[in-house]
Amino acid sequence: MVAADLDNLTGIFGDPAVMAAFREPPLDREQVHRWLERNLDHQREHGYGLFAVCLKTNDRLIGECGLELMEVSGERVAELGYDFRRDCWNRGYASEAACAVRDFAFGTLCLPRLVSLIQPRNPASERVAQKVGLTSTGRIERDGRTYLRYAIENTSP
Repeated sequence: MVAADLDNLTGIFGDPAVMAAFREPPLDREQVHRWLERNLDHQREHGYGLFAVCLKTNDRLIGECGLELMEVSGERVAELGYDFRRDCWNRGYASEAACAVRDFAFGTLCLPRLVSLIQPRNPASERVAQKVGLTSTGRIERDGRTYLRYAIENTSP
């Protein structure tokens, strides 16, 4: 992901249907700009972050998928996250991207585990997590919100 992705990302996070998964109103351009800068700072600091997901046929940005290092239940862990344009839902793009990021996290970065924090009543995100191999480990409270916590351990030698 790069700063030039701002317009495409605004199209994603400005969509009420996408933001319903977060139980948040759509973001405006300035809010997406701040979100993007925070994620680019994370990438510079940690050497990994969110990746732009583009269609192979025309290079159109359709979403983002990647890793964010955060504290979850007192542990610093990488969260696997994914967000896609509404017109690209239910096509397997999120699962394909999330599997690639999982493989990168375990094979290249040698991270010990990944988690995904998913809003309750978001079965599409739960299905993606399950397809990637994450399993439900219960609910957690974080920043005043309840999330479903999914996790996977790196079993590579």
